[in-house]
Amino acid sequence: MSLRVVSTVNNSSLLQPGFSLLNFDGHVFFFGQKGWPKRSCPTGVFLLDIKQNELKMKPATFSKDSCYLPPLRYPALCTLRGNAEAEEYQYIIHGGKTPNNDLSDKIYIMSLVSKSNKKTTFQCVEKDLGGDVPEARYGHTINVVHSRGKSVSVIFGGRSYTPLAQRTTEKWNSVVDCFPSVFLVDFEFGCCTSYILPELQDGLAFHVSVARNDTIYILGGHSLQNNTRSPSLYKLKVDLPLGSPAVTCTVLPGGISVSSAIVTQTGESEFVLVGGYQSDNQKRLLCNTIVLEDSKIEIVERASPDWTPDIKHCRMWFGCDMGKGSVLLGIPGANKQLISDANYFYILRCKGAEEDKQEELAAQICSQTSTEDPGDSTPFEDSEEFCFGAEANSFDVDDTDTYNEDDEEDESETGYWITCSASCNIDINTWVPFYSTELNKPAMILCSSGAGHWVHAQCMDLSETMLLRLSEANVKYFCNKHVDLNKGLQTPKKVGHLKKQPMKPLRKKKTMNLTTPAKKSFLRRLFE
Repeated sequence: MSLRVVSTVNNSSLLQPGFSLLNFDGHVFFFGQKGWPKRSCPTGVFLLDIKQNELKMKPATFSKDSCYLPPLRYPALCTLRGNAEAEEYQYIIHGGKTPNNDLSDKIYIMSLVSKSNKKTTFQCVEKDLGGDVPEARYGHTINVVHSRGKSVSVIFGGRSYTPLAQRTTEKWNSVVDCFPSVFLVDFEFGCCTSYILPELQDGLAFHVSVARNDTIYILGGHSLQNNTRSPSLYKLKVDLPLGSPAVTCTVLPGGISVSSAIVTQTGESEFVLVGGYQSDNQKRLLCNTIVLEDSKIEIVERASPDWTPDIKHCRMWFGCDMGKGSVLLGIPGANKQLISDANYFYILRCKGAEEDKQEELAAQICSQTSTEDPGDSTPFEDSEEFCFGAEANSFDVDDTDTYNEDDEEDESETGYWITCSASCNIDINTWVPFYSTELNKPAMILCSSGAGHWVHAQCMDLSETMLLRLSEANVKYFCNKHVDLNKGLQTPKKVGHLKKQPMKPLRKKKTMNLTTPAKKSFLRRLFE
């Protein structure tokens, strides 16, 4: 087993616990991003391009007859084939969490329509189901079994919200284990049937399941009710005669007490179990080989990779199966990183060195061939623990078409957690409301310097009265850094000189000269 670090050139903040990977013809696609999709990639599905240990993402498109697919995290996911030997396949996606923390009860079918160097197109169809439809849930599994020339999907486990009638104000969105029912889903007729088996006492969440022919093996999982990780190994056998299906369950020895582990297939009947959690605060750094035969299962411990100190000492990890014996692992980034929710990623290859060399050579040949053909270029735990199907080949991806989140306007919460100034200490993990008007996001105000930028009102030492006044008035605001610069650029306004109206010349009034004899006579008569 080999482990190598992968640097994420862009969009590392989209890859968070609970994401899923789809493998179509050796090409790996990412699904289940953090937050709602943006205009640059409205589907929320990306082609993963890994070249020279650098990970980039290229948006994929949906066909016109596709339905809308929300970015679901912790869904149940598996491949669907027409029969056990068919080469063409689709992906089934059931349940999961939306960015609003709503749970989905819908089931989708994803198919690859076309793939070229410049563009990948999928078809997504929502399936209408009848009968005993499984409730909305996450952290569960879905598998396809084949029996007597027919096939059905099997859904088991997971978590859901407390029923509305049992909710209280204090525990409105608390989660509970789903009832331990086994659901059979017939996609041909669109009907569901539930089965209650006495051997299954807990609705295990974040367990591992592997299927072969008509048998499913369920390993590990976490029970909220008992706060335990089941050491039991369950064998579900599904018989599909002409009449009603028959489902039986057998408890086998040799199970592993683990939750949120990842399983990747390395051979026709061989799987590798990676990681998981032994307890709430302890990761399971051991690996196991699982060999399935027609009627039995064998689980043996195998040599673990040389885990890096960062992996050993981190509290949590997450990832997903890439298929063909490879796993994409992620651990939280350091707090000193500029992007607070950025993560570090590794690729774990579980095959032998000789098989790795052969696949790398085939990938190089495939990559060289693809450049010559232009085509049409005109699950699993809530810690939420850890969710984990295909070797990351080298794709000929045009960098100019690579999705760049920086090109988008800020339509999500991420803009509120920027470092707005040198003294900014707003942290998504420790922030508490400061102003009475704040609910779940820090108040921000736009600085009008240059092209404009947002700063936190608290970091600018604004009083609540001043914040409200600025938000109501139509005036420009300048942050602490740019307020002095703005004053220096301002010049006194020119004051226009008032125009003085010319004064009209006064008319000379006739005055009496009191020295004349007539005036003296007049005055004398006036006072007599």
